[in-house]
Amino acid sequence: MKYDVAVIGSGPGGYVAAIRSAQLGMKTALIEKYPSLGGTCLNVGCIPSKALLDSSELYYNAKMRYAAHGIRVQGLDIDWPQMQRRKEKVIADTVAGIRFLMNKNGVDVLEGIGSFVKAGILAITRPDGGQERIEAAHTIIASGSKPASLPLITQGGDRIITSTDALALKKIPDRMIVIGGGAIGLELGSVYARLGTKVDVIEFMDSLIPTMDRTMGKELQRSLQKIGMTFYLSHRVQSVAEHGSEVEVVAENKAGERVKFAGDVCLVAVGRRPFTENLAPEKAGVALNERGFLEVNERLETRQPGVFAIGDVIGGAMLAHKAEEEGMFAAEVIAGQKPHINYRAIPVVVYTWPEVAGAGYTEEELKRDGRAYKTGVYSYKPLGRARAANESEGVVKVLADRATDELLGVHMFGARVADMIAEAVVALEFHASAEDIGRIVHAHPTFTEAFREACLMASDNRAIHA
Repeated sequence: MKYDVAVIGSGPGGYVAAIRSAQLGMKTALIEKYPSLGGTCLNVGCIPSKALLDSSELYYNAKMRYAAHGIRVQGLDIDWPQMQRRKEKVIADTVAGIRFLMNKNGVDVLEGIGSFVKAGILAITRPDGGQERIEAAHTIIASGSKPASLPLITQGGDRIITSTDALALKKIPDRMIVIGGGAIGLELGSVYARLGTKVDVIEFMDSLIPTMDRTMGKELQRSLQKIGMTFYLSHRVQSVAEHGSEVEVVAENKAGERVKFAGDVCLVAVGRRPFTENLAPEKAGVALNERGFLEVNERLETRQPGVFAIGDVIGGAMLAHKAEEEGMFAAEVIAGQKPHINYRAIPVVVYTWPEVAGAGYTEEELKRDGRAYKTGVYSYKPLGRARAANESEGVVKVLADRATDELLGVHMFGARVADMIAEAVVALEFHASAEDIGRIVHAHPTFTEAFREACLMASDNRAIHA
């Protein structure tokens, strides 16, 4: 078979690239080694984790917060198998939607492991061991990533787990150690903390979510401590090993002292690494860098003309929506268009509750670059909507250029900020000023008023409700 475009990997980047290619009139194949489409995100990442986050948050609210609303709950209990069944149904329904979209757009789905024979020729090894070859004028590599580990970990048993394992534990553990204070570790740690697990988080850096604005890390830590999570920052893990019915982690703190942690399970959430196994990129003349990522240019094209790569496999922020945008970008480049991606305006979200979201520059980056800026900060506490919803824990932080008032970064912690950050992204894309947002009417009462007030604060300290 001959195709205009062959996409390797059906995660958010891959399936979006396939759809967009087909929309642009190109004969397209999508190669996926698993029978279930959607990649990590839909099967063992974004979607199942959010299902468990929502279920655990409902339980926690019923237990701890409903009484404030005059709602009394008796006989409250956790049906863990039902939570798991619901999560699996969410996955199945979402995956079925991707299969529908492939059929709707005329994309040929080829099940098997895709690898290069040479540039333009791909071999697909089917689950039954059979093999077929296809010819593709253009190839988009979207093979994604897998959980990273630590070389010091003693493997074996089922107590040292990855994020994939954490989504399907047979029972709720009494004690969990989480190595890594980033989004994955905190989201999954918060699921189990809400359900009664004692959760200890060990982080090498001196702040949670260290790639985001430091203010957000401090706010999130303070919040998660309220649900019983304990944090050990500036701790370097020395060893991780199973001992009978428990796992032991030894870490060194800032003072050089050895600290021991014991748990029923240890979740290793130290990031993700590119997945290129069996791809054989060297046969197509495609280079990997020293960290194993595929190297691409500003067109997302590798050094082999006609071979593109997107998403986690090229590094940068490992986000589903970043991969989706790159998938559309690559397809449009192949079609001869001139698309655009502003990486500074790609939002980052942590789906704990309250949530964390940010886009643009952090305050630490502006200080590092020596850029003159001004700040507007507004708390959720004065918001009528937040008070009515019993969600007054939150803050919005705006960073604007001191001379021009252009918005440079927006960082949010609080209820619904995963949705609210979209307005900030629009503002960043259109180079809006803080005053621009301050002069736009926001409905009252809403959570989004906090963004407007923060912008008014940054624009000549004009916040009305502060």
